[in-house]
Amino acid sequence: MQSVDNRAEILAAIAGADISKCMKCGKCSASCPSYNEMNLRPHQFVSCLADGDIDAMLDSSSIWHCLSCFCCVERCPRDVKPAKLIEAARLMVIRRQGEDYVSPDDIPELMDINMPQQLLVSVFRKY
Repeated sequence: MQSVDNRAEILAAIAGADISKCMKCGKCSASCPSYNEMNLRPHQFVSCLADGDIDAMLDSSSIWHCLSCFCCVERCPRDVKPAKLIEAARLMVIRRQGEDYVSPDDIPELMDINMPQQLLVSVFRKY
């Protein structure tokens, strides 16, 4: 198992985000369309990485609720890129599992009439 410091460095490198620029204004979370579905909001992902609480990020169901719409990235006045941190956490979980989180055969079963089309496109792009 990787050390917490190493995982934090890997997450930051994958995301290409500089969390030290975050001023904790909350604009990223305020603009998130999935806010009510998330147990960790975009600004909290930045805080978790800053605090070294990588397990909270990786164990959060919020990484799968993020629509990858990049509203949080667009609203961030300091260019911190919270959505890219969430994406990096997804990738780390997938790599930890050693396989794709969603197989193409699972997608028809997971589809819901209320599912945003952007989510479906995001799944295809990632997996």
